Amino acid sequence: MSSVARAKPVAVCHIVAIPYPGRGHINPLMNLCKVLVSKSDNILITFVVTEEWVSFIGSDEKRAVWTKMEVPFEQLLDELELPPALIIADTHLFWAVSVGNRRNIPVASFWPMSTAMFSVFHHFHLFRENGHFPVDFLGNENEQVDYIYGVSPTRLLDLPGFNGGIYPLILKQILGCISSVHKADYLLFPSIYELESRTIDTLKAELSLSIYAVGPCIPYMNSNHGDKAYCLQWLDTQPSNSVLYVSMGSFLSVSSAQMEEITAGLRGSGVRFLLVAREEIKDCGDKGLVVPWCDQLKVLCHPSIGGFWSHCGWNSVREGIFAGTPFLTFPLFADQNLNSKLIVEDWKIGWRMKQHGSMTTRDHISVLVKRLMDTKSDNEVEQMRRRARELREICLKSTGRHGSSETNINSFLHSILQQIPIVF
Repeated sequence: MSSVARAKPVAVCHIVAIPYPGRGHINPLMNLCKVLVSKSDNILITFVVTEEWVSFIGSDEKRAVWTKMEVPFEQLLDELELPPALIIADTHLFWAVSVGNRRNIPVASFWPMSTAMFSVFHHFHLFRENGHFPVDFLGNENEQVDYIYGVSPTRLLDLPGFNGGIYPLILKQILGCISSVHKADYLLFPSIYELESRTIDTLKAELSLSIYAVGPCIPYMNSNHGDKAYCLQWLDTQPSNSVLYVSMGSFLSVSSAQMEEITAGLRGSGVRFLLVAREEIKDCGDKGLVVPWCDQLKVLCHPSIGGFWSHCGWNSVREGIFAGTPFLTFPLFADQNLNSKLIVEDWKIGWRMKQHGSMTTRDHISVLVKRLMDTKSDNEVEQMRRRARELREICLKSTGRHGSSETNINSFLHSILQQIPIVF
């Protein structure tokens, strides 16, 4: 009598991940998916991105992702050979929670901004109750708001809806997206618990769903293959901590007049700088290099970098903290003003560069840049650099064994793997 060995059943967790179609949303969710896959051989991820995502964020039809993506997404789910055990969806895609609920598929809502920004929107009703919304600035833009739970006192000027960055229709839509989170099963923040512990603990106490701070969601930096990028070659020739890295992000641009002041201020400072700019810069002086794009994380972690002039998008903030660099903040839109406030006032690892309501002049730029990058720094700058190094260590420890981010990711994985079907 012979016996035939049967293969053991394999438990496969099929996750469908769908980001809001914008670079600042796609990258952190993609990086989280890479981390999840690296943790378990039982994870299979389908990452959904529309072919038109570039045109969505570059045209006037930005609301198409709220009105036209739900139906094709459901059609995609119907065509999948392996049914999904979990949907991870950007919080801005509110309809994804409804899709999951209708199909009895657990949903993890992924909020790609700071936890503080989520709390501001989650408690937005408090602005109305305290007479701060709607508001017409009459010299009170510096008034402190101290009633957003888990968020330290913040100027009206640094809050969304008050700085001109979020228009009424978009604000209404975002508040609707936040309310949809209550129907999700999980809420994921690409943040480090130690940086926003008070806010995270507050939200855990208020929301009846599982919340995880899944860490910096920083992509793995592979060793260079082939030719090294020219900007990295250039950095190799510069002294340690001598170069200021300047980036305004990939979405918005400053005016040509403001860019002229920026480049003039950088040249006038006498500081070495690496500037990422989509427009052509005719004269960057003999100490500057201008490139249209670079691998930002590799640049920030280069030993020649000594400071980061940033628009304060959340991805850039996390990468700057990971690299241990002090900031000059130049927020342009939406959550960036609040991120600037976190950097300057809460974490004390940077200074505000942008002046509200007016052109930031070359003289102002030159003075601050020179002071930040001076190797014979004053005590304030030295304390700021020390604090930036401390936050880098916190960031690194959080992703290590028994670190907060590692623990959160493992707990999230344990929860979802318990629900997966057995597939032969």
